[in-house]
Amino acid sequence: MTSGLLVVSATVAEAAHVPAHLPLVITGLGKTAAAAATARALAAYDDAAGLTVVNIGTAGALRPGLTGLFEPGVVLNHDLSADVIRSLGYDPQERLVVGESDVVLATGDVFVSDPVVRDALAARAHLVDMEGYAVAWAARQAGVPVRLVKHVSDAADESALEWPALVARSASVLGEWLRGHA
Repeated sequence: MTSGLLVVSATVAEAAHVPAHLPLVITGLGKTAAAAATARALAAYDDAAGLTVVNIGTAGALRPGLTGLFEPGVVLNHDLSADVIRSLGYDPQERLVVGESDVVLATGDVFVSDPVVRDALAARAHLVDMEGYAVAWAARQAGVPVRLVKHVSDAADESALEWPALVARSASVLGEWLRGHA
């Protein structure tokens, strides 16, 4: 494989407009699938020097008024008992700095559609997804830079259940971003 961008997306629907010349990995939903697929893809490179992983996908807005495209600078593993793990003497590394933006993305295996859960997460983050942290973790373990590019598809409330009908718009915006950055 050659150097450049490696595009990583959870679903085919989110990646519908990725330019054909870019290598693309579809991970499946959730942190485990995303970490495993990203690690497997990176291991296929003889030399990953010059490679950047770009994780594209949809995200729920945790705060009112957040719409559009974001490139988070921090990603959190939000459904990890980090304080407990820390009290046992281990560093859970639940917060990864991935860029310069002040936008924080919370990643977890919980599909957030409950306003109570959303509001609790909003105290720590702006956006929520299910794969960003895992992709960032796998890239970091391989020594490869990562960028997270997320398009708000819903308000992380009951509207999130309409995701299948909303993803096409996000996929179009994400594809356009890639065409401008590839």
